[in-house]
Amino acid sequence: MRLRILALAVVLLTPSAALAEWQLKPFLGVTFGGSTTLLEPEMAVGSVNVGYGVNAVLIGDTLGVEADLGYAPGFFQRGDLQQPLVVRSSATTLTGNLLIAVPRHLTQYTLRPYFVGGGGLMHAGFEDFFGLTVTSTLPALDVGGGVTGFLTNRFGLNWDVRYFRSFGGKDAGMGVSIGPEALSFWRAHMALAIRL
Repeated sequence: MRLRILALAVVLLTPSAALAEWQLKPFLGVTFGGSTTLLEPEMAVGSVNVGYGVNAVLIGDTLGVEADLGYAPGFFQRGDLQQPLVVRSSATTLTGNLLIAVPRHLTQYTLRPYFVGGGGLMHAGFEDFFGLTVTSTLPALDVGGGVTGFLTNRFGLNWDVRYFRSFGGKDAGMGVSIGPEALSFWRAHMALAIRL
């Protein structure tokens, strides 16, 4: 019975092979508005920080699936300090998402809005001036939206804003967090959209 329900869900959620298209979207963006319980002496997690990554999308007329990989080096660092306490840091997200877009036949020659949401993993870490290294990998959720517009039959541009939030973090009990481990932030990016 479970196998039948799973098969039905795959058929209903997977775009029709005849209508579906693959899109690859390498992006460059910024992270901002974050908060964390990880011990982070400079409290720079909310600062604007450059990030990059890639999305792979299989989308039909309205429904699609997406894999999103994002990386933000220097995530816990501030560039305006002469002698920073945090010398190396990063945040990485890997999520699988469901995507709901405005039907393709309504937006063939304009921007195509979409909503996206899903879950995966978030890995964050930093090293301070004294050699203390803190790393944490947490389950995470993401939700957001954006628009894609194609300039030619193959190439276009994409703008996207997402909110990432960890959940289920445990109190490591080793002085690496204030309470249960948690991290959240926003990411806004611009991407080159490529139809494959």
